[in-house]
Amino acid sequence: MTDARTRVDELLDRLLAEHDPRGDPRVFLGARFDLGLAWVWYPEGLGGIGAERGLQTVIEQRLGAAGAPNPARYNPLGVGMGAHVLMAHATPEQQHRWLRPMFTSEEIWCQMFSEPGAGSDMAALAARAIRDGDEWVVNGQKVWTTLAHVARWGMLVCRTDPDVPKHQGMTYFIADMAAPGVEVRPLRQITGEAEFNEVYFTDARIRDSDRVGEIGDGWRIALTTLMNERIAIGGAITPRGSGPIGEAVRTWKEYGHDDPAARDRLMRLWVESEAARLTNLRAAQNRRRGTPGPEGSTAKLVYADVNKRIYEYVVELMGPDGMLYDSYEEIRPDEFTVHPRTKAFLRARANSIEGGTSEIMKNILGERVLGLAGEPRVDKDLPWSRVPR
Repeated sequence: MTDARTRVDELLDRLLAEHDPRGDPRVFLGARFDLGLAWVWYPEGLGGIGAERGLQTVIEQRLGAAGAPNPARYNPLGVGMGAHVLMAHATPEQQHRWLRPMFTSEEIWCQMFSEPGAGSDMAALAARAIRDGDEWVVNGQKVWTTLAHVARWGMLVCRTDPDVPKHQGMTYFIADMAAPGVEVRPLRQITGEAEFNEVYFTDARIRDSDRVGEIGDGWRIALTTLMNERIAIGGAITPRGSGPIGEAVRTWKEYGHDDPAARDRLMRLWVESEAARLTNLRAAQNRRRGTPGPEGSTAKLVYADVNKRIYEYVVELMGPDGMLYDSYEEIRPDEFTVHPRTKAFLRARANSIEGGTSEIMKNILGERVLGLAGEPRVDKDLPWSRVPR
């Protein structure tokens, strides 16, 4: 570890000496990738140096203090999910093709799992992919696809065999979002933004070389995606007192409340936030390369609940100001942004839906962690084509 830490420090020194962290984000991120500081535990040549994963915290802290660009801001689904899927399941050729432009945000990624008739039960999806030589012809609809309107590539799961049980007949693809037959339509949210989209595939073609994993192995690979998504949403390790709880403290100071009950409520939220942050820190130290464990579902469930309650508290503290909202004009953002207080209050409603609903998280934790009896599943062993819909 000592030798690896020394090497990381030397690489950071070189990166910051040769490249302005406040300059062109893509140039800086490209240099960071080439030096192996993107995902330090990845192999050399793929954004890492094969070091201990725990050293990533050292990198993030030092680059954050230097004002360096955060790739998760520009390409959250690629950096937070897609990269780890590629590292766990893709071919070397696919890894070399996609990882660098993903990290630099030259190519934005999105995720296409949910469908109008298969949201929480993702394994019930109906979008079909039928093989035609070295290509697959895709037809179907996906929904709630974040940043699809700016994405170059999309993680896509389709049904390739309807005559086996639903979990067995799916295959994982990387879809070209600029290909003929791919149409992206905005879904306007209560904030006024259209960060989410619905995506239609009409005889769209995907090369078999852009398939990830084996045919019919889509469910297993999708689980890798979802577990990393939950960590990306709820498992971030932020500085103490930052993020939503920091906003609550600033609002308390600005509005000068001296109500002891309100102060007590603030402290309870602060303790919950800090407990969640420390839990995430411990989980990150325990994680190894590969598919994360159930801590991602725990973090995501807690984050969604606490985040909503924090912003409810913030808006209440603001009194009449909390009822003001600048505009509901439809905006299609091209990156994740930090919202002002009232918009954050509205946006927090999505936290318990995106990345798997809170109800699904409770089912996962109850069944897979606590060992409780599962929900009745009468269609588990039926061929998908025979399941009533």
